[in-house]
Amino acid sequence: MNMTRPYLEVTYRKGRPLAAYYSLPRRPGQRVHHSRPVEAGLVVDPDRDNAPLGIEITAPSVVTLAAINRVLRSLGLPALTRAEFGPLRAAS
Repeated sequence: MNMTRPYLEVTYRKGRPLAAYYSLPRRPGQRVHHSRPVEAGLVVDPDRDNAPLGIEITAPSVVTLAAINRVLRSLGLPALTRAEFGPLRAAS
């Protein structure tokens, strides 16, 4: 599957958000090679060539839009809008 658009998934446990994942565009066959903590509650998953494939949101109730956007900027990626971040905030 060729994922050309990023998307956000939220995982729940007992009706509360447990974690979330912001999947970034990737080519078929790209796989996460390792994980790298970058900010409190945020972990970047790059491939073998260090291209970012996703951002783990390990504390969805405390992570802010500003924190996610700092990470995205550091990776040279476009920022999330408030509307895109909305589902995560609504889940918390």
